[in-house]
Amino acid sequence: QEQLVESGGGSVQAGGSLTLSCVVSGYTSNGYCMGWFRQTPGKEREGVGAIDGDGSTIYADSVKGRFTTSRDNAKNTLYLEMNMLKPEDTAMYYCAAGTTSDCSGPWSGKEKYNYWGEGTQVTVSS
Repeated sequence: QEQLVESGGGSVQAGGSLTLSCVVSGYTSNGYCMGWFRQTPGKEREGVGAIDGDGSTIYADSVKGRFTTSRDNAKNTLYLEMNMLKPEDTAMYYCAAGTTSDCSGPWSGKEKYNYWGEGTQVTVSS
């Protein structure tokens, strides 16, 4: 059974850093598009960034230059390094995995992804 488990969330002051991890089991995500999303209460889940099968990445404008996603195929793990965090980055963060190599279609569309984790909370205080 496919399972994605996020970890690494927590509370940090503005300007700080966190790195999220997403371990995938029961499904070989190597070579497939994987993404990060976030959601706050009462708002739609929004795309943060994605990485496709060949390692190309794309990000939302709101996090570009501050967040970096990467993957370790040997560990079947996805990462999201978050720097210069802002209070508006506070949200539940989710990882997601697709079954195609490229992330186009668009990358931030939730329908692009077949499997989702349960999320990890990130709270940034001012």
